[in-house]
Amino acid sequence: MEKFIVNKRANGEFQFDFVNKNGEIILSSGAYTRKFMCMKGIESVKANSQDNTKFFRKTNSKDERYFNLKAFNGKIIGTSKMFKDRDSRDAEILEFRKYAPDAKVEDHSNAILESVA
Repeated sequence: MEKFIVNKRANGEFQFDFVNKNGEIILSSGAYTRKFMCMKGIESVKANSQDNTKFFRKTNSKDERYFNLKAFNGKIIGTSKMFKDRDSRDAEILEFRKYAPDAKVEDHSNAILESVA
């Protein structure tokens, strides 16, 4: 089942990931200083996922494909994982657009973080 997962980073910032039915992270957000801002980011992703003009299809220097999703204000609200080719990326965008609006949110931000020595 597709879902958004909210996490708290070791530095106290919040981030969300959109995970597909196979458990693969498809889209990740940037850092948010407040949890409520992170939750608003998810709502923005859900709303903007229905507008194809908000998806910016990109290619990196290694010829990997990815996409950025932008909000109504033009800011990037999520960046996808890397895809081997254009067709894989574009197929994932279609799936993302289908499932993101109704995806549940799992809040893992209260989980105890282990410190790494």
